[in-house]
Amino acid sequence: MTSSPATSSPATSAPSGPAHSTAITNIGSLVTNDPSLRTPENPLGLIQDAAVVIEGDRVVWTGTHSKAPATDSHHDAGGRALLPGFVDSHAHLVFAGDRTAEFHARMSGRPYSAGGIRTTVAATRAATDDELSANVARYLAEALRQGTTTQETKSGYGLTTHDEARALRIAAGLTDEVTYLGAHVVAPEFADDPAAYVALVTGEMLDACAPHARWIDVFCEEGAFDGDQARAVLTAGAARGLIPRVHANQLSYGPGVRLAVELDAASADHCTHLTDADVDALASAPRTVATLLPGAEFSTRAVYPDARRLLDAGATVALSTDCNPGSSFTSSMAFCVALAVRDMGMTPDEAVLAATLGGARALRRTDVGTVTPGARADLHLLDAPSHVHLAYRPGVPLTAAVWQAGKRL
Repeated sequence: MTSSPATSSPATSAPSGPAHSTAITNIGSLVTNDPSLRTPENPLGLIQDAAVVIEGDRVVWTGTHSKAPATDSHHDAGGRALLPGFVDSHAHLVFAGDRTAEFHARMSGRPYSAGGIRTTVAATRAATDDELSANVARYLAEALRQGTTTQETKSGYGLTTHDEARALRIAAGLTDEVTYLGAHVVAPEFADDPAAYVALVTGEMLDACAPHARWIDVFCEEGAFDGDQARAVLTAGAARGLIPRVHANQLSYGPGVRLAVELDAASADHCTHLTDADVDALASAPRTVATLLPGAEFSTRAVYPDARRLLDAGATVALSTDCNPGSSFTSSMAFCVALAVRDMGMTPDEAVLAATLGGARALRRTDVGTVTPGARADLHLLDAPSHVHLAYRPGVPLTAAVWQAGKRL
């Protein structure tokens, strides 16, 4: 988690010197996502034979290798490709237990349904705080090793006031982007009275959870929450200062996407089953990002979202892992990039843009997802000459180095 530096009294502290500067030189191909460089012919703002200068936790200069300014130190990229760290805007990392049996059964012919979430709920409630914290830290580290430098995660496997609040408190100690998802499914204790559970989610549970979260989410889907229930959850959260996100249109057609647009949600996530009206709504609402999660379709043998349809309509698209123990147990953004190119109609450029700048937009962040002066120095060096290798060489570990907030890891 990025924290602010401690302050000290001016009377007792000496002035701090300039931050240490590092140049990453001899970059074969630099993905900047810089709007001043992006064109239809160069959608990623690529700079060839490039260099990047980091000072402290920020990027302060980008350009061609031959024009790089003098710095305190340098790292030779060896002709490799450098891109922004991945921004994973949708994951469920606060959980315990294992759903291998469910996956095995599904791969043997049983279709996926939302009910499997309750299996993880029981295990998560039984876990200690230390066990949950260790799990979150493990999956964050796993993602970071693969180039993910900004990670969102949700609650949603506690479904009691105590367990949802502790999930968010644990998550907030490890990552900056935390989402309250008390409305994941109806808690088993309220199976016969979903209205009472919605009242809990929008009342006592929200009061306990809001201080630990930035976002509020709801699974708007048959078997979870209908449109009216989802609206009640999101508007209650917004009244407490939480920004809406929506699990929308994953398993069937429904109101989730249009509800997300209506409420100015930061993202409508999944977007697998879309009507023309849904696509038009997303295209007309650039602040609501269509976040596509191909790992879920891969792991459930479901139809993939049609990214080409969304992009051609002018919608803003992000890619994310949906890392969770049931329907998408992967932390690999590179894998999701490869799936998006192979099975969702995206070009390699579009997929990389969606996995970096798209994710930043889904989190309403301007400091990540780009390699531009002033951006946080989150960088991902590939052991490859081009970002295209993320799709060209699926399943191959291509991460050569990662910098997060200017620190090489």
